[in-house]
Amino acid sequence: MDIFMTGGSGFVGRALCRQLVARGHKLRCLVRTGSEPRLTRSERIEAVTGELLDPEQLIPLIEGADAVIHLIGIIREFPSKKITFARLHHQATRSVVSATEGAGVKRFLHMSANGTRRNAQSDYHKSKWLAEEAVRQSTLNWTIFRPSLIYGPEDRFINLIASLIRKLPVVPVVGDGQYQMQPVPVSAIAQGFTSALDNNETFKKIYHCGGADCLSYNQLLELVGATLGKTRVRKLPQPLVLMRPLVALLQHLPSFPMTSDQLQMLLEGNCCDSTEWLHDLNLESASFQKGLAYLKTQ
Repeated sequence: MDIFMTGGSGFVGRALCRQLVARGHKLRCLVRTGSEPRLTRSERIEAVTGELLDPEQLIPLIEGADAVIHLIGIIREFPSKKITFARLHHQATRSVVSATEGAGVKRFLHMSANGTRRNAQSDYHKSKWLAEEAVRQSTLNWTIFRPSLIYGPEDRFINLIASLIRKLPVVPVVGDGQYQMQPVPVSAIAQGFTSALDNNETFKKIYHCGGADCLSYNQLLELVGATLGKTRVRKLPQPLVLMRPLVALLQHLPSFPMTSDQLQMLLEGNCCDSTEWLHDLNLESASFQKGLAYLKTQ
């Protein structure tokens, strides 16, 4: 198949490109000028540039494709650089959906996020819901994926935790560390997208994508520590009564590692029922600890 993709230079995008190329597909990846080197290198991958928010510019880039995969997303806003949830989630998705329809392409695979819902508390999830609405209201044969926390050799979150455990005698923990998450390997997410491409049974479906284990943050720390050869990870709880105002005060600093929106999502938890996703796309669920094997080689 010929596939048009957004977000191909990102963490998930690179993993997906590798799987798609291995299956013999050809890709046209929309990239920002200067980010071409981040794409997976292959003669089957073509980098194209265009204005993400201008459907008229995107139509000729999409024409002739058999499917569109839309992955673009951000986890943090930088309004001064026009990097906002409204622009890069909602408006960008509307633009790509409109261009896909204009190009006469019917198949559309969309990356959303677990926790997305109409009455979400976080701005991130609100914008993801509006993006989903643009997809659902289209004329396309769409499939929406809502992954939990995605991890793998190039991720930021688990690798940051591993770095802290390696370097610090005590690891800071927001609140009591009992909030839940269900890490899912990036390879499984990529495989799910790849398997859904020509599977008519996945049309008009929303899939929740989580790993085998729903863990508290404290449990996650212990499993990462065990993979690194630590018998115990010492933790230093940070009371929420202090963290909330501190995060609100410092979140506008680019170097500060958390925003109020991210704190809200962290405390909400991030587990889901992945039964339908695993069944429909013939995926296997591996344990989180098994999936951490890559940390041993770093």
